[in-house]
Amino acid sequence: MSDPMPILRRLWRIPLVVGWLLIGLLLTACVAIGDRVARNTTQRYRNSLTCLWMRGLIGILPLRIHRHGTPAKETALLVSNHVSWLDIVAIGAQSPVHFLSKAEVRHWPVVGWLASAAGTQFIQRGQAGGQTLHTQLRDALEQGESLVIFAEGTTTVGDRVRAFHGRLMSCAIESQTPLQPVAIAYRRDGQRDLLAPFIDDDEFSRHLLRLLGSAPIDVELHFLPLVQCQTHNRNQLARAAQGAVVQALGLVETGEVVAAPRVRSCEPAKAITCGMNARKSASNAA
Repeated sequence: MSDPMPILRRLWRIPLVVGWLLIGLLLTACVAIGDRVARNTTQRYRNSLTCLWMRGLIGILPLRIHRHGTPAKETALLVSNHVSWLDIVAIGAQSPVHFLSKAEVRHWPVVGWLASAAGTQFIQRGQAGGQTLHTQLRDALEQGESLVIFAEGTTTVGDRVRAFHGRLMSCAIESQTPLQPVAIAYRRDGQRDLLAPFIDDDEFSRHLLRLLGSAPIDVELHFLPLVQCQTHNRNQLARAAQGAVVQALGLVETGEVVAAPRVRSCEPAKAITCGMNARKSASNAA
């Protein structure tokens, strides 16, 4: 006999998620109206509302956040490993920050509107190292907006940390903004969770449906000590951030790719941000 619990969990979580998305769209409309009146004032409200909205979403999703350390109070460039679209929710709920996303997301129904209202910086594919994007990121940091980049450029199942790309970190050097490494891992009963990762050709709605039927997942979220940029070039920053994340997650460095010791277990079946191919992550830093 099949387990009825996933069905029962979905019965009460799905209406809450739909309702919370509608609230997000209402807030988006209010922000759009406010932008026409007083953009600077609206930006402060936008940041706070986005953070609060993500906290509410975590309350609906089966996530238990275990935070270690604190997000930088000053403006910072946060550099994180990348496992799932859930990374955005988990990190964004802790402090007002902005993310990077591929340009196509801007035009997606619901998700694109919410991302745009939250102040997401959109990237044209193949232009992550372009001068226009570089200038946008540097200007955002100089204006006091903290940014989050997923420097691996793709997601993993959480058993490794791929090489961090340094191209986007030059904006921190030029703006003299400190870098804060962030490490994130998903656990269930003390082991690596197999449901949370958003990998391969998985699709958002299917992944979300499975997630809404899940028992609680523990999210280990580490905000690590700041790295000052004055004495580093971008590649040194990338290596320093990657090393800090690896150490926080208890993984083992093996050359360019950082991986955990081999475990005798099967890789998860194709188990989301949001309807995208995770190889071209929503926060693709490559």
